[in-house]
Amino acid sequence: MYQDIETAPRSELTDVQSDRLRETVRRAYENVAFYRERLDDAGVSPDDVESIDDITTLPFTRKEHFEAQYPDGLFAADHEDVRRIHASSGTTGKRKIVGYTENDLQVWRDVMARSLAAAGVESGQTVQNAYGYGLFTGGLGFHDGIEELGATVVPTGGGNTAGQLEMLQDLDVDALGSTPSYCLYLAEAAEERGIDPRDLPLSTVIIGAEPFTDPMREEIEDALDVTAIDIYGLSELIGPGVSVECADAQDGMHVQEDHFYPEIVDPKTGEPLPDGERGELVLTSLTKEALPVVRYRTGDVTSLTHEECACGRTTVRMDNVSGRVDDLLIVRGVNVYASSIEEVVVEIDDVAPYYRIDLYREGALDTMEITVERHENADRSAEEIHDLIDSRLHEILDVTVDDLSVVPYGEIDRQETGKVQRVFDHR
Repeated sequence: MYQDIETAPRSELTDVQSDRLRETVRRAYENVAFYRERLDDAGVSPDDVESIDDITTLPFTRKEHFEAQYPDGLFAADHEDVRRIHASSGTTGKRKIVGYTENDLQVWRDVMARSLAAAGVESGQTVQNAYGYGLFTGGLGFHDGIEELGATVVPTGGGNTAGQLEMLQDLDVDALGSTPSYCLYLAEAAEERGIDPRDLPLSTVIIGAEPFTDPMREEIEDALDVTAIDIYGLSELIGPGVSVECADAQDGMHVQEDHFYPEIVDPKTGEPLPDGERGELVLTSLTKEALPVVRYRTGDVTSLTHEECACGRTTVRMDNVSGRVDDLLIVRGVNVYASSIEEVVVEIDDVAPYYRIDLYREGALDTMEITVERHENADRSAEEIHDLIDSRLHEILDVTVDDLSVVPYGEIDRQETGKVQRVFDHR
């Protein structure tokens, strides 16, 4: 283990969480007007928080609160103590500005190094970082964690695929940090250049920043002959490093819960849900100085389990994020997540892991069009694939597609940088 806390008894971890929650709530109350008002309105004072069990008495923080307090209304540190600023992409509204003190940056380095070690990366290995640098937290979060671990970082950033392949080969790179969609793009690009992607020196890819399903993970592992490890994070909390799969078991992502306390709540009522039940992930920072975050409703849909992992870690594990609360598609009265459609579609061997969903409204009705690619090595015809997908979507998800197109391999646009977009809502 990289750090002893990863295998600490639950009682010890609970004591750490309780101490840190008390400190976090007091810091937020004394330094952030927003939190002081919210806690006062809820009739809760910092003195009322005695243990981690009291967390459910605290009010939620939401995305719109970040937007309303833009740019730095949620900061709990003076500007002279802030050493770095990051921000979310702002694709669904105003950017969320995040500040870091020197201690915050060290915590980030620690949890990222811990995450990389759990993923199987070792000191002395070489890691190519294909996450974007800049305001996006992925690039610098990975970069600092790789160095903290004692590994060598190749800071390629996003894009420049020819250069990425050159570095992978020439520097004998052991591990790659990348979005899942870019891993597949990289494999395709290698084949186009006469390179067998399975001959690349990679043994591990650490994939995050966008949802993916197990069939897509299997495609990545097969295409590159690697172990694909899921990592999770979000700008509002810190960036990547909130949770990660272990290479030993690949059975859920270990939450670094000495720094980030997770809950699962019903998306509609906000009531806590038990282990194993899917709902909205809520996270509380326990050590953030510049920007403490109390009960942040992430919008991500997952579940938790406190069962000890086969790897020996005792930290709670979260399941793969299956979608977002606000990405729920309601088509003709049927609720479905895009990721559920992906799981049905990509599970078919003759379908490539690329698709797009287009939503329209005709009068009072919502309509859905799905476009998928026929795999380059497919045995079934496009017509057979069409009929199979159509029947499986109806049988498994009770979804009727208004228009389903099976196009030749390579016809759907690829994205070389940034998060992939699969759902296009024209309503």
